[in-house]
Amino acid sequence: MASTIVGIDIGSNSVRAVEVVGADKAKPVITRYHEIALPEGSVRRGEVVQVAPVAAALRKLWSTGGFKGKDVALGMGGQRVFARDLAVPRAPLAQIRESLPFHVQELLPVPVSEAILDFYPISEEMTEEGPMINGLLIAAIKDAVSANVDAVTQAGLRPVHVDLIPFALTRALAPLSNDTGVTVLLGIGANTTNVIVAQGGVPQFVRIISSGGDDITRALSTGLQLDPIQAEAVKRNLGLGSVALSPQNRPAFEIIYGVVGELLSSIRNTLDYYSSTKRGVVIDRIVVSGGGTQLGGFLLALAERTGLQVVQADGLGGAELSTSVREKSTPEQQDAMSTAFGLALGTAA
Repeated sequence: MASTIVGIDIGSNSVRAVEVVGADKAKPVITRYHEIALPEGSVRRGEVVQVAPVAAALRKLWSTGGFKGKDVALGMGGQRVFARDLAVPRAPLAQIRESLPFHVQELLPVPVSEAILDFYPISEEMTEEGPMINGLLIAAIKDAVSANVDAVTQAGLRPVHVDLIPFALTRALAPLSNDTGVTVLLGIGANTTNVIVAQGGVPQFVRIISSGGDDITRALSTGLQLDPIQAEAVKRNLGLGSVALSPQNRPAFEIIYGVVGELLSSIRNTLDYYSSTKRGVVIDRIVVSGGGTQLGGFLLALAERTGLQVVQADGLGGAELSTSVREKSTPEQQDAMSTAFGLALGTAA
């Protein structure tokens, strides 16, 4: 019997769950998808700050979404999760992981004792100091991880896997990237933007930018004294000036343009940094996903700022949708499934 796992994507405003059958198979099937709103203030930038309300929301999500399984995969991202380039002497992976606390303190903004550490190997090379393994140091603040896990367990669920959200996005979107070339996978959520440089479906470089679509909404709400619902409507209607602007809309447009401009600069600077450390590596294109990419004019602005081809992720790479999920979900909802789907796939790694 094929295994069933549910990926849970906890955002600041809502929580999504995707049930996947056969995550360890070549053609996994998404059998259920559901999303509900979270109590205001219970989650901050993907980190649970009020465990009980989130646990209650998860119980409601399970009952209304019709999920049967209890085994779940969680994702971590945001301001208290870090991914850094790291080269270490060649050794068995278990030994490398045991030695991390002695190598990485200078790379962390907190004491090693307060972080959960992991290492993701990418490549091996011979140097003057001997064989080295190049990879990514993954570090997460312990109490941030514990709060998310506590919310899940209090909801009566079993967390069997906790993973970095950029890795989940890579699994979900890698089939849409170039098999041999270098592709940027860009996931723009409510509060964070994940930048992953992948080659052959393998992440080579990861950065998490603390900015997303909700930053525009908040800036409009504050600058124009609008409630969040009104600010969200203004953002969606105006976008990046894709329609003729009236004088009364100019203040809102300037706010949108300012926030988006900062995000585009951060993305461009991130890619420039990667290119400066990887001489001779040429990026083919950018594949984008996430609600933040639905802003009118964003893809064009991103292409102009980076000088790269930009394409919207079209569906979930490698996934089959059950009839009910396919008929009841919009393309935007299917795009929103990416993170939770990729988390479920991680249990088969």
